Amino acid sequence: MSTVLGPTRPQDDEAPGTRERRGPRLRGDLIAAVLACALVAVAALYGWAEIDRGVKILVGWPPVLAEWMPHFRPGGVAAVVVAVLVVVAGPTVAARLRWGPLLLVTYLAAAAWTFCLALIDGYQAGIVDRLTTPTEYLVEVGRYPGLRPFLTTFADRIVGMTPDTLVTHSSGHPPLATLVYVWIARFWEPGGEAASLVTLFVGASAAVAVAVTIGALGGVRWGPLRPGSVELPLAPDAIEAGRSLARRYIPFGVLFPGAVWVGVSADGMFAAVFAWAVAFFALGAVRRGVLGSALCLLGGLAFGASLFLSYGLAAFGLAPIVIAVLVRRWWPLVVATVGVLVVVGLFHLGGFFWFDGYTQVKVRYYQPGEYGLMRPYRYWVWANLAAFALAIGPAVVVGLRRLAWWPKQVPVALIALVGAAVLAVAAADLSGLSKSEVERIWLPFGTWMVLACALLPARSVRWWLAAQAVLALLVNSLLFTTW
Repeated sequence: MSTVLGPTRPQDDEAPGTRERRGPRLRGDLIAAVLACALVAVAALYGWAEIDRGVKILVGWPPVLAEWMPHFRPGGVAAVVVAVLVVVAGPTVAARLRWGPLLLVTYLAAAAWTFCLALIDGYQAGIVDRLTTPTEYLVEVGRYPGLRPFLTTFADRIVGMTPDTLVTHSSGHPPLATLVYVWIARFWEPGGEAASLVTLFVGASAAVAVAVTIGALGGVRWGPLRPGSVELPLAPDAIEAGRSLARRYIPFGVLFPGAVWVGVSADGMFAAVFAWAVAFFALGAVRRGVLGSALCLLGGLAFGASLFLSYGLAAFGLAPIVIAVLVRRWWPLVVATVGVLVVVGLFHLGGFFWFDGYTQVKVRYYQPGEYGLMRPYRYWVWANLAAFALAIGPAVVVGLRRLAWWPKQVPVALIALVGAAVLAVAAADLSGLSKSEVERIWLPFGTWMVLACALLPARSVRWWLAAQAVLALLVNSLLFTTW
């Protein structure tokens, strides 16, 4: 028999402890949020001090890559309206709406939030022109030589300072990232508008993928680790427990402060592709038969595609492994691995080997004149966390605190997925290959950390939702973010 969490709410204050402990728990939440704010403030002040001393930290407004530019276009009013609607009605709608329609509403709300945040900068500057800078992928679209020559020469064009060298974003990512924009230009229309709209609306779907994943796995908890100890398909109460957890996550997934960078940066799209890879794999892992294997294979193909969108997503490779452990089945992992190898094999046959590209990127990162060489590790190894805090928001910090303080009362699927994201962030940070710009680069990890918000007590949910929304609105209105 499988063991499942019931549909009760273990993260309510009454569940983990007594009413007398409400005060200490709330104080702990507020202290965690204040400490996160303090980290951002210290990173900003220390960053400015470094700039005054002539240290090249190479950002306009430490600790994020942005310029101080207070602004608010009329289109941004819509962002305030979306925020108010989600704060006021989001938790109720998420709790009561049927599962299928809820996922659709989640996507529409997340897309609206992301789109409207971008409109604070204006449609032209906030959307159309975002991907048209000299360092962006669209530069390579104009000089695309065809698929075969593009792949065979790609690794050789990463390093160097010649006219044929790939521009910054293309050189820092595997070739599929650039190919996506080539295909958008070929099959829809060239230019920044089409590229940005596809990027934004694909990126906004990450919230749905995360909800689907925790909805599929949230009802499973630890039991014997022997294969077959989880009865499949999952019992109705297990399914309900998982979806109940997802419903508590969804409003926070919609009002993700990182949407400031999802609209519009390619990293938001990469985050969504990887999130759907995890979602398909999770759906397949809890099913037997042809359908389960097909979903795992689809997840594996998406995992493979993710690896060729961003080298950094390899750091999150723990996600499918922890899912396989959760359901005590290795067959889904075998099937998914086949899917990954298919993608790797196709690119290798086309002329590009992933490890060659990764090796060349590390060389390029530390070339003379490159930001990776000039930005000081001693500052960014901790200031990265301050920048990331602005992308995930105070509610996630508080949720992480609750997860760390009372892990025995947290669904194990949530611990596994959030824990994998935390480990990925730690690996990326300590590697020295993520010095600055992590508010954008770590979006694939931040989207999963938002799951920790499902642990917030019901009576404070709207306050934390408001905090998330206000943070995003302030960042987008006071700063002009760049990348």
